[in-house]
Amino acid sequence: MRFYSSGIHLYRNNPAKEGEDPAMVIREALAKALVPYYPLAGRLREDAGRKLVVECTGQGVMFAEADADLTADDFGDVQSPPFPCFEQFILESTTIAGVEPVIDRPLLYIQVTRLRCGGFVFGQRFCHCVVDAPGGMQFEKAVCELARGADAPSVAPSWGREMFMARDPPRPSYPHLEYRDPVGGPDRMLSTPPEDVVLVRVTFFFGPREIAGLRQHAPASIRGSCSRFELVVACIWRSRTAALGYAADEEVRLSFIVNARGRPDVPLPEGFYGNAFAYSVAATTAGDLAGGDLGHALGLVKKAKSAVTYDYLQSVADLMVVAGRPLFALSRTYIVSAVSHAGVKSVDFGWGEAVYGGPAKGGEGPLVGVTNYFSRSKNSKGEQSVVVPICLPKDAMDKFQLEVQALTTELI
Repeated sequence: MRFYSSGIHLYRNNPAKEGEDPAMVIREALAKALVPYYPLAGRLREDAGRKLVVECTGQGVMFAEADADLTADDFGDVQSPPFPCFEQFILESTTIAGVEPVIDRPLLYIQVTRLRCGGFVFGQRFCHCVVDAPGGMQFEKAVCELARGADAPSVAPSWGREMFMARDPPRPSYPHLEYRDPVGGPDRMLSTPPEDVVLVRVTFFFGPREIAGLRQHAPASIRGSCSRFELVVACIWRSRTAALGYAADEEVRLSFIVNARGRPDVPLPEGFYGNAFAYSVAATTAGDLAGGDLGHALGLVKKAKSAVTYDYLQSVADLMVVAGRPLFALSRTYIVSAVSHAGVKSVDFGWGEAVYGGPAKGGEGPLVGVTNYFSRSKNSKGEQSVVVPICLPKDAMDKFQLEVQALTTELI
């Protein structure tokens, strides 16, 4: 996870905060929050075997304030990433050969941009080595509580990273396909030169009608036990595979993040704000997936979802040591991260709930069209929906839409 994860929150003007500068309020609250969260004010260094440690140097985080001749309404009804002109609202650090270093760099970058209407944009970038989405939200909510006048955060932070240390000796006990590229031909989404393909972005809303249609297409034996996430991700994976036209014998994968928080077998201390998840993988051939019914895809998703245990997490830590800390595989792999339950819209610095709260980007570089963020919002009918922004080549998008329509249409 040696990269930064960026997020944006958009706020409207609050007449009750007239005369208050959001940049100053947030800056002061941030300084207070970094006292109990002091590791975030440090810097990463690398030990033997590429092992990362945090030097608690107290050097602080990067903070900037800005002004924009825009109003909150100028951004339109933003439902999913990428946020319009996100580059203007988040601080970027220097890249080297296209890679953003994490060693000896601030672990957190924050920019507060005041808008002409009295609202503002809060942009942040966390070093993903140190926090995950729920951990980042825990810290941001601590800043919010202090900004609203609290004396201390309601949840005391706990480091606790030692519980995810590799065993001695390390002994990976699972195949961990998530870190091994599948055999076979190239992936169209990764190997085609960007200038030779036109990528199209379309946001799909899976509301009550679409979810009901997916349930009807699921086998009766598991229909009632499928979550909305499982139904939607199985539909998207199957439809995307069919649309991209992989050879029938080529292996295709779905890789998604499984949160370890709240699981009885994972002894996380209260207030833990580090990475507490694993990538789990469902794998099959393109022919079996696209040629099978929705139930086949659902079965693979459910099996992969249940595979993540504390033993699995320890095995991942062991693999990192044995294999030199590899990046997760990308080829013919669709990677999903659900941010619906992270509470990103509830980040309230005193100006109320955010109009938009979520990732700043929709994937970049080789991750465009490969990674996807699932969130929740209301569709055009005002119904609560699972929101999925999809990026595919134009010809593939046309077929993808037809595949999704067929799976979400209720049976008579």
